[in-house]
Amino acid sequence: MHKVTGFLSALLLPLLSVGTLAAPSTTAARTLACNGNAALCDRLYSNVSQVGAHDSPFVGSWVTDNQDLSVTAQLNAGIRFLQGQTHLNAFQKLHMCHTSCWELDVGHLTVYLTTIREWLDNNPNEVVTLLLTNGASQSATKFAGSFVDSGITKYVYTPPSSAKVEMGSWPTLREMIASGTRLVAFLDSGADYSTVPYILDEFTYFFETPFDTTDSTFSECTLDRPSGSSPNSKMYIVNHFLDTSILGILIPDTGADEGTNAATGTGSIGAQSNLCSSIYGRPPNFVLLDNFDRGQPFVAQNTLNGL
Repeated sequence: MHKVTGFLSALLLPLLSVGTLAAPSTTAARTLACNGNAALCDRLYSNVSQVGAHDSPFVGSWVTDNQDLSVTAQLNAGIRFLQGQTHLNAFQKLHMCHTSCWELDVGHLTVYLTTIREWLDNNPNEVVTLLLTNGASQSATKFAGSFVDSGITKYVYTPPSSAKVEMGSWPTLREMIASGTRLVAFLDSGADYSTVPYILDEFTYFFETPFDTTDSTFSECTLDRPSGSSPNSKMYIVNHFLDTSILGILIPDTGADEGTNAATGTGSIGAQSNLCSSIYGRPPNFVLLDNFDRGQPFVAQNTLNGL
């Protein structure tokens, strides 16, 4: 009896050891935090709501600035959607410029992308979305030069074909993290899958609500761009940043940011998002904010995600 028991023990112990070793990795897979929350891991990319930094490169307190914190600090705080304007400078280089490079130029696109790439290097469980506006109507290959030079291409998600990725066909955050394709890059015009397949056309995938809003109650959620778009087949972006008019010139209404970026109340992120949800039957995918560090944007984001 003892001999049989000893034999069985010798046979079973290695198997038990394998099972014991395997358990932590299984547990780790279940408890992995994707964009800060394990509950988001198995959601499709197209089924996650996120607040974002409008004009993320423009940091400071001037009327041409839209954020208080640097791009790295934005990401550290929890922002996973970055939007920025590009224009050509005097030397025909793509720079991050507000309206024009004569008005505000904060540097080369490559530097901006390098900042994001360095952050992704150090944060392996995060999926970031980038939306660039093409103010100078440049080709996708012009943008690709900066993507390559920054080293960020290793992270960029590329659709499997030139056909649009339908709403229900996006990978989950967990799948994107596992594959290392943790940056989804969009361009508002000039994208060309045949030449640069990892830079996606914004309006193929999204529609937007009106921007440069001066109504502090944000009492509308109409489909502004692209006209004639079918809302049921696209993700959508809510432009929830408030402007004020000074002698006919629209500038950020920074004094209202605490209320604009509140989670609830008149004119809040929650109030406009609820309006949008009632119209389109689902919450927004992205909500763009000025000075996101004011108010309670992440409380609103959790509510949108049902967390």
